[in-house]
Amino acid sequence: MILPIYLYGQPILREVAKDITADYPNLKELIDNLFETMYRADGIGLAAPQVGLPIRLFVIDMEPLAEDNPLYAGFKKTFINPRIVEETGEIVKMEEGCLSLPGINEDVEREEKIRIQYFDENFVLHDEVYDNFFARCIQHEYDHIEGKLFIDRISGIRKQLIKGKLTNMIKGKTRCHYKIKPAQSKN
Repeated sequence: MILPIYLYGQPILREVAKDITADYPNLKELIDNLFETMYRADGIGLAAPQVGLPIRLFVIDMEPLAEDNPLYAGFKKTFINPRIVEETGEIVKMEEGCLSLPGINEDVEREEKIRIQYFDENFVLHDEVYDNFFARCIQHEYDHIEGKLFIDRISGIRKQLIKGKLTNMIKGKTRCHYKIKPAQSKN
């Protein structure tokens, strides 16, 4: 089922999400719905808070990028109760966008390497290291479960330049090709 994606201004996007257990209601269906919603919106990552659920869960599928970079082939993962335990390496600046901030792309600085612990969809614990674009995608989705957005990581000047777009999102004046829940609607 395709779920509406919550846009900038929805309070849930600023909440720190809570851990879940293996018996979370309809977990497999929720994971399937996250992937389906993400694909419909042409995204490569989606976090539960972006569909109105304050839980520590996100999905990533980089397969759509594999044509340009074969390294991304087969990278489809579910991250439950993740914890980034280490961020290292050089600070790298790269453009990011977000399904909750349609039409806004900005350069964001992040560490190039992470170590993350998480449970997969079968509640098997993983402790893995990722770098480069893999790390960036994970960090971006991880921010969502920490109540952060990528625009929190840009300069004040850049924030001023996108203020009009953000105001329009809050006022419900944003159109998307995917199902959305603007800030003006109730949770």
